[in-house]
Amino acid sequence: MKIAVIGTGNVGSTLGRRWANNGHQVVFCSRTPDSERVRGLVGASGPNASAAGVSEGVATSDVVVLATPWPAALASIEAAGNLQGKIVVDCTNALKEDLSGLSIGDGTSGAEQVAQRAKGAHVVKAFNTISSLTMADPLFGRERADLFLCGDDADAKRTVAQLAQELGFELVDAGPLRAARYLEYLAMLWVHLAYKQNWGPNFIFKTVRR
Repeated sequence: MKIAVIGTGNVGSTLGRRWANNGHQVVFCSRTPDSERVRGLVGASGPNASAAGVSEGVATSDVVVLATPWPAALASIEAAGNLQGKIVVDCTNALKEDLSGLSIGDGTSGAEQVAQRAKGAHVVKAFNTISSLTMADPLFGRERADLFLCGDDADAKRTVAQLAQELGFELVDAGPLRAARYLEYLAMLWVHLAYKQNWGPNFIFKTVRR
């Protein structure tokens, strides 16, 4: 599969590197694709990885992973160009700078705002309630980390689920894209515990049913 990763921070670099190692063609999209840092990331990701500008990388890919900080997310979608028919995986959270809450009001979500701008794309919310440490290694003893996702297109969710399962996650389908409102508040709880309650980033939420 051809995957464009917009954002080369901890989230984008971890996911992109792992998918490239699994045999997918991954292009890291950056405003500075020739920078030393991006070149180093490509080199560390192996022969299936490359770098390009945002619109150039997106144009040749089937799946687009949005892994930027929220202040850059909507501008990155605008810069991506034509997203018609592509799967857009929104990993972002609209966090306030001081981590005290979400920067968007009730009645919407970051993922829905992404979908409004990504005309014709199939947006799936995923990878926003876990840390990059969990993305690198989703095993907690004998338990696999849950990967919560939601979206309005069943085929797009199946594709994202497959990509997540390849990395070792258990899938939790939270329903339509509107459910991103709940997943983003779940991410806010994760941030509160990790950084306000000093749990640190190496924990997960796990669903248990009977």
